[in-house]
Amino acid sequence: MAPPREGALAPSSPADLDDALRKLHVASVDLPVSKLECRTAWDGLTEQEKQYAHFFATAAWAGAKICAVQLSQESAPLGQLLLLLFSGQSVAELKARSMGAGVSEEEWKAFVAYAAAVFANLGNYLSFGDSKIIPGLPSAQLERILAQAALQDSDREHLQQLWSQYGAKAYSLEPGERALGLAPDGISCYYSPGIQKAEIDAVQGWMSQAGIEAWNTRIFRRDTPAGALPEYDLRIASAHTRPVESHSLQGGGVVHVVYGDHCEELRVLVDALKQALPHAANDNQKQMLHEYIRHFETGDIGAHKDSQRCWIKDQGPVVETNIGFIENYRDPVGSCAEFEGFVAVVNKEQSAKFGALVAAAPALLPTLPWPREFEKDAFRKPDFTSLEVVAFANGGIPAGINIPNYDDLRQHDGFKNVSLGNVLAAKDSDDRVPFLQDADQQLWKEFKGKAFEVQVGCHELLGHGSGKLFHRGSDGVFDFPHGSLANPETGAPVASWYEAGQSWDSVFGAISSSYEECRAECVGIFLAANEQVLSIFGHEGQEAGDVMYVNWLLMARGGLLALEMYTPETRAWRQAHMQARFAILNVFLRATQRDTSPGDPFVQVKWVGDNDAVVVLNRAKIASVGVPAVGAFLRQLQVFKATADIGRGGALYADLTTVSPDFLQLRRVVMEQKKPRPVFCQAHTVLDESAPGGVRLLEFDASHEGLIESSVARFGKVF
Repeated sequence: MAPPREGALAPSSPADLDDALRKLHVASVDLPVSKLECRTAWDGLTEQEKQYAHFFATAAWAGAKICAVQLSQESAPLGQLLLLLFSGQSVAELKARSMGAGVSEEEWKAFVAYAAAVFANLGNYLSFGDSKIIPGLPSAQLERILAQAALQDSDREHLQQLWSQYGAKAYSLEPGERALGLAPDGISCYYSPGIQKAEIDAVQGWMSQAGIEAWNTRIFRRDTPAGALPEYDLRIASAHTRPVESHSLQGGGVVHVVYGDHCEELRVLVDALKQALPHAANDNQKQMLHEYIRHFETGDIGAHKDSQRCWIKDQGPVVETNIGFIENYRDPVGSCAEFEGFVAVVNKEQSAKFGALVAAAPALLPTLPWPREFEKDAFRKPDFTSLEVVAFANGGIPAGINIPNYDDLRQHDGFKNVSLGNVLAAKDSDDRVPFLQDADQQLWKEFKGKAFEVQVGCHELLGHGSGKLFHRGSDGVFDFPHGSLANPETGAPVASWYEAGQSWDSVFGAISSSYEECRAECVGIFLAANEQVLSIFGHEGQEAGDVMYVNWLLMARGGLLALEMYTPETRAWRQAHMQARFAILNVFLRATQRDTSPGDPFVQVKWVGDNDAVVVLNRAKIASVGVPAVGAFLRQLQVFKATADIGRGGALYADLTTVSPDFLQLRRVVMEQKKPRPVFCQAHTVLDESAPGGVRLLEFDASHEGLIESSVARFGKVF
């Protein structure tokens, strides 16, 4: 990876840096909006299925407001302000009034782009990248738009109060506010401002001993007199409150267990789930709903685990759903989970290929590069379906999901996989693809979708779905051949494991999400070189080779693009998947350096002039250089994960995700060519006796204005 010519990327002046910083955070007027198409799938549902889908979606969107509360102190108030503003009149009417008051076309576009971004991300931080979003117009002009709101006096007063209190925060780019993270480097509403990592560890250590898992919790330090022992509120999400329980912390301090966090949102959610109950398809779904209700009313994670056991058993439903505090990517400590809920319709035709992958899994799992003892004792064939999303209540919509995330359930009960078909089907731009050589442009555009489908399938089912964790139970019994099983990385007997009360997330902490995504991504590209896998997805001959090539190229280019999600000032990665892809690119480059075989290098990142770069992949060396290198790396990832070896695993991952000076120079180029990530405009369901099935599906234009209108239809005036 050759550096650019000397002086090609000269440092900017302070004024330029301020402007450049602002540009990184401004909501782009070019923010692409894709329509999440689900009309055909919806029209195929029966009345019972539509009613079930509607009430479950209502529950999911009620809980989605929690996402904003989990992000920043101003996210929910800013969402509330925007809802009030747009609820008074149509977007077009507000535009006309604003432009009549002296707002320019460019300023209006900047404003609706900001509003769309806040609604799409359910807050003022990007769901993919965790960086702050700010308006791209002067605050005085934004205030001029607010002044045009056609609202009753009480609503107008509320809007003005919100802006007075949070307007400055909307624009602020203080160092600790630019991205999510722990203070002083970032902001997180999973924890109180200024709380230290050691304090979080102390409270979560007590939680582990008390048998309280962190998924639906937040930790806040109380204000106490100088010299007094520290006191903390452990807030647990639940619709019901209960008397506060206080406990002493080892080493000093008190933790108060406080139920009722997010209670208002969860009460609405529970009511909607109760309305969904009569429309459930079978007794298992009804039991699942009862457990969801118990979980959200009481905050009991055991109830949510029971709901997921029912969900795993609910094989092949027409309407697929899930809801809860699911993914912990955005917690800087890697413990607390973000709320999400979804409703989708199974696409039977598209699901067939994933079913074939499940059927082949028992034969494919032994091809993964670790000893049999490091794989689960039994493969429980999961459901794997392609879904057309009707509602996804979260700030970001993934392409695929493998849940539940509870270690104990995954090990003993299994899991389910879904591929979100209408997310995958969102059309890419026809523009030239950055960082690819001319020879790869057309191939990329032709096969990217097919390659990504293979990657998602293997990543979810055989990536997240593979691998065993070694435990010693509270009774002292090991669930692996203790004393006789060799660690393939050391040759000595396995010497570490998970003790009772420990989990993957609690041991690997802040790196757990990214490390696991890296393991799953490696399984994806490792198996994408397998002819049987490619055949399952309908790719044979030359096409199979092209799909494999583009899949590996996706990963290599993704590693370069990942630099967009790296913050040099804090040396922090802001996105788990992108950090993983950067690690994999480094695996590729190190394998290239070791390779002495004739021919062009396996992978290169080459400068093109002073201000561009391309990723070049040698197709001929994927099998001979790439697959062995990824296999060796994948074995390390799994062995360290299985044995709870945070020492070796953490060191390996830190080494591969450290950004070198050469890559920092490349980051400047990546940032210059940065494009906004597309967001989705979702449909909305409403009860309507005149509509088929008694539920009407409302659709909106794929535009900033359409996204705003969909949010107003969904939330009304209350965020």
